[in-house]
Amino acid sequence: MKKVIINLLKMAVPIALGVWLVLYFYRQLDETQRAELFDAFGRANWWWLLLSIFLGWSSHMSRAWRWRYLLDGMGYKPGFWNCYHATMSGYFMNLLIQRAGEASRAALLYRREKVPFAKGFGSIVAERAVDMLLLMALLGLTLLLQIEKLDLFKERIESFRHGQGVDQVGGFPWGWLALGAVIVGSIVGVYLMMTRPEIHARVMEILRGLGEGLRSVTRTKHPWAFVFHTFLIWLLYVLMFAVGFYCLPETSTVPAAGIMAGFVAGAIGIVLVQGGIGVYPAFVALIVSVYMPAPEGGGLLRPEALAMGWLIWVAQTLMTIVLGGLSLLLISRNRKPLEP
Repeated sequence: MKKVIINLLKMAVPIALGVWLVLYFYRQLDETQRAELFDAFGRANWWWLLLSIFLGWSSHMSRAWRWRYLLDGMGYKPGFWNCYHATMSGYFMNLLIQRAGEASRAALLYRREKVPFAKGFGSIVAERAVDMLLLMALLGLTLLLQIEKLDLFKERIESFRHGQGVDQVGGFPWGWLALGAVIVGSIVGVYLMMTRPEIHARVMEILRGLGEGLRSVTRTKHPWAFVFHTFLIWLLYVLMFAVGFYCLPETSTVPAAGIMAGFVAGAIGIVLVQGGIGVYPAFVALIVSVYMPAPEGGGLLRPEALAMGWLIWVAQTLMTIVLGGLSLLLISRNRKPLEP
């Protein structure tokens, strides 16, 4: 029962945060700005959003190809479509259960191609590590482009914190509590491994599989193809986000520095909250508004920037739901491996 409650809280708390942010930013708009927000939705050019969806889908195709290179380095040759459907199914599962996508992706590939779960999961973790390096590089580049606006960003963040009453929150030591829980959990885990041979054997088997999966980055037989697809994935991510700015005339004039800052802010929002609901458009609007004329009625963000963030989020989320759900259906129903 306790485990069920904990799992429910893991899902409910991030979603509640996202919903709260939706309401918070909506209430920050006056009546005129709210009218401008809904007017922006009505004026959006959906052709640009369709192009954004296509670019996002292309990045997922490229990710499936890249994954095959890692698996090939471990001696497995899964079909492309199985890798693609497993990848899309993973994105779909992430919308339902936080952080479930990676595990379901590895489990589906094991079911279709008999790639051991631990090795498949390890290769996914290796992918994430490489992607994190690229994201950090983009973050560094973005900071260099924003040097002259750092003070303005700081003012916006402080204004945002003040509006939430962050300074009035009590100083409960959540960090120490989390650290204590990690230490206690580690001690219990070590004790179980030392006293239960079957648990020790299983953990070591999983660790060996994860280790082989992580080493797959250095063992791939196609290193240059892996590097090419890695950069292609992130180029498509940035282009997917950038073309969304053209769906509204007001956001189409935002400079490249603003687009990059908004992209990083949106990526952080997706990491913080399951599916990025509420957080993605809020973070994007908060940063992009810095590069637009100040709202006439005052406030932190331009209604058009908020509308643009919502439009990009809705377009990509719908793509994940439709294509991810279809992939989950196909990979679950097909009994024979799907060939490249």
